[in-house]
Amino acid sequence: MPVPEGKSLILFDGYCHLCSGLVQYILRHDPKARFLFCSLNSPTGRKLRADYQIADSVDSVVLIEGDQAYLYADAVFRIAAALGGVHRIFTIGRFLPRRWNKAIYRWIAARRYAWFGRRKSCFVPDAKMQERFL
Repeated sequence: MPVPEGKSLILFDGYCHLCSGLVQYILRHDPKARFLFCSLNSPTGRKLRADYQIADSVDSVVLIEGDQAYLYADAVFRIAAALGGVHRIFTIGRFLPRRWNKAIYRWIAARRYAWFGRRKSCFVPDAKMQERFL
């Protein structure tokens, strides 16, 4: 399933308040609508994970650009860079060793439900934003 030309696709955990909050934040700060979204656990999300050889157990936001998938902090840094402006401050983490970034990301991911809670149902966008979700 190819991502439309000029777009990037973010796969996210639709049950995670932190992840859903990130999606809502990106929607508000992406006026050019560069990003499309899909829940990791939806049928489309499962197909995309298979297409890009991403493990079912992935505990990360995933950014798909062209034929490349980015996970963990790599995905976050690329999203921040694409949003531009003040968001680029988050790309400073690229200067840390990659294994540190991954470890920090995984540490937060492992605690996200305890800190932010878990949704009873998957995040559903409002009608105005529905076209940006697969």
